[in-house]
Amino acid sequence: MKKFKLYIQGMTCTGCEEHVGEALEKIGAENIETSFHHGEAVFELPDDIGVESALKAIHEAKYQPGEIERVSSEEKVVLGNEGDYDLLIIGSGGAAFSAAIKAIEYGAKVAMIERGTVGGTCVNIGCVPSKTLLRAGEINHLAKNNSFTGLQTTAGEVELAPLIKQKNELVSELRNQKYVDLIDEYGFDLIEGDAKFIDENTVKVNGKKFSAKRFLIATGASPSLPLISGLKEVEYLTSTTLLELKKVPKRLTVIGSGYIGMELGQLFHNLGSKVTLMQRSERLLKEYDPEISETVEKALVEQGINLVKGASFERVEQAGEIKKVHVTVDGKKKVIESEQLLVATGRKPNTEKLNLHVAGVEVGPRKEIKINDYAQTSNEKIYAAGDVTLGPQFVYVAAYEGGIVADNAIGGLNKKIDLSVVPGVTFTKPSIATVGLTEEQAKEKGYEVKTSVLPLSAIPRAIVNRETTGVFKLVADAKTLKVLGVHIVSENAGDVIYSATLAVKFGLTVEDLKETIVPYLTMTEGLKLAALTFDKDVSKLSCCAG
Repeated sequence: MKKFKLYIQGMTCTGCEEHVGEALEKIGAENIETSFHHGEAVFELPDDIGVESALKAIHEAKYQPGEIERVSSEEKVVLGNEGDYDLLIIGSGGAAFSAAIKAIEYGAKVAMIERGTVGGTCVNIGCVPSKTLLRAGEINHLAKNNSFTGLQTTAGEVELAPLIKQKNELVSELRNQKYVDLIDEYGFDLIEGDAKFIDENTVKVNGKKFSAKRFLIATGASPSLPLISGLKEVEYLTSTTLLELKKVPKRLTVIGSGYIGMELGQLFHNLGSKVTLMQRSERLLKEYDPEISETVEKALVEQGINLVKGASFERVEQAGEIKKVHVTVDGKKKVIESEQLLVATGRKPNTEKLNLHVAGVEVGPRKEIKINDYAQTSNEKIYAAGDVTLGPQFVYVAAYEGGIVADNAIGGLNKKIDLSVVPGVTFTKPSIATVGLTEEQAKEKGYEVKTSVLPLSAIPRAIVNRETTGVFKLVADAKTLKVLGVHIVSENAGDVIYSATLAVKFGLTVEDLKETIVPYLTMTEGLKLAALTFDKDVSKLSCCAG
């Protein structure tokens, strides 16, 4: 008898183990052991049966045979005995927990390494704290400024400290519910400390070594600093520290006007600060369609936010409590002064301390981890997901990728990451939501493009709200009228974009949108009206008419 160990892809449950065992039995194999979550089988073959027969049997059973090795007949082979864990995850955010939960469901032994607070960016310092405060700012703004005759609403000075305390309580509650409590619920190990690779199969945490069959790096990203003279010498804020202030500053300068800068700038404007948003580019949101950029700029200016575009940053200095930003705009020198300075110029991947080179993991020019379509790094045993790859910086993308990692690393499914249709939302007021291709992107891909642009003033929901600064834009293939992209600036744009995402993902046409019944006096009606705008003047239609 000859003894073999075979790696098998495609086994996802105990039923798969039985199918593989039965397939091997039929060719005369004996002493068969199988493990779906390790993707392995050990068996013995009579001397007159070749190993090719085993490979063929596995293939015919609809599984994918991989590497096979001869082992000593006396050797006791323990399936999956290639490390302390089946999957060792570095990081504890959305990607990490998604992967851990699914890997546990596959039956894997899982551990998670976290150097700071469990939960990652979203719940601790990102989505949750910023969005709850944005809602507070919106209520304060509406109390001071409403467009309805006869309503006597007023707002006093904002007490920021109790607002921040309430925010922190919510963060703590959700962190426990959605992250910490799930560790015991699913039964994986939490290892606290900094992880550092010491070879391709091992990390060291607090002096102790941990090995694994597969790894997932999900360490996220953190605020990055632009190269501006004097910036490191002044007391600047990041998106994290801004949300811990105890007093609303009279003036706030924001360097950077991407989605983080705009959201947090508008938040403090609504809480009572005089806010200046500054950017190097001549155009706000330059990666978006021009109609979107122009509408957002119009909304911010209408609200009283000072927008400085095309700025060359000369230097930053501090005099007492006052921060001074020296810039050149249109050839003229300006100095913007404020009590607080927020730097919101992008994020950098958290890879510096991981010692990735000893693990054979390649990084890109911004130190981001490079992955293939299956979320594998240049070391096929090590996967990466979420913000550390500098893909779309959304927690729902990270969670999706984490699930793919578990399916591939533990389930052996060979699933590809598909980020072709990812909706994005910026939670300003009005909010910005996009999915699919912009007009320029569609043209670059070779489409003959047809577009529809509908101002918010043509949408009944916006009219009755008395908030008509906004726009709906549809991008379609002129030949098939398939919807290629949808871009919205409006109240509740983030809620509307899911419908648009389904339209883009499943290849719906402009005609499909026209012919679908939509509730009146909802913002979603804007999708249908924008579709009708391709060949009609919707201002001349009666209510609900198509």
